[in-house]
Amino acid sequence: MNFPIIIVNFKTYAGAVAAQALDMAKLHAKVAKKTGVNFAVAPQLLDLRMIASEVNIPVLAQHFDPVEQGPFTGHVSPYALKEIGVRGAILNHAERSISLELIEKSLEMARNLGLYSVVCANDPYLAKAIFELDPDLVAVEPPELIGGDVPVTDKPQVIDDAVAMIGKGKVIVGAGIKTGKDVQIALQHGAVGVLVSSGVVKSPDPEKALFELASGL
Repeated sequence: MNFPIIIVNFKTYAGAVAAQALDMAKLHAKVAKKTGVNFAVAPQLLDLRMIASEVNIPVLAQHFDPVEQGPFTGHVSPYALKEIGVRGAILNHAERSISLELIEKSLEMARNLGLYSVVCANDPYLAKAIFELDPDLVAVEPPELIGGDVPVTDKPQVIDDAVAMIGKGKVIVGAGIKTGKDVQIALQHGAVGVLVSSGVVKSPDPEKALFELASGL
């Protein structure tokens, strides 16, 4: 993926499922084209195939399970993600956390399949431990700020510490980010992008919200 980047996680919010999810993804592609800003989207599992075939921006899964092809009923197969054109996945989000052991196994499978990996961490120390497992990106998101009105950029030391521990080029940040100023501050402190959700998906005007975020770049 190209940087800096804004990744928008659709989660399971109303208004971002089925046909509405496709419309939302197309809106991201439209704003990306108009502004030249790099956007990626992470729709719900059931919408991945439809969206990946319809938009020309990166599409990420919100999770996958590190299972081989075979008798694994109910699991999300990384092989299936690859087959339907998904670019990669978010792993270990605070709302879908997994162990370091499973993160390591998932990253090994992602590398073997050519899937891009964005692994979440709740603080710079866990981010450092995850970075040593060689993900493509680490997303630092203090869980107490996720979905709230206080952005992680109000606590820039979190960003500074993560970048100092990991190095530039591998860190994105999220939690509470809604404005272009938030994006700008994140980049000024060494992040290469942001992970956003409710600020766009729950906005009464998602297009306006996307242009606002893009203004920070």
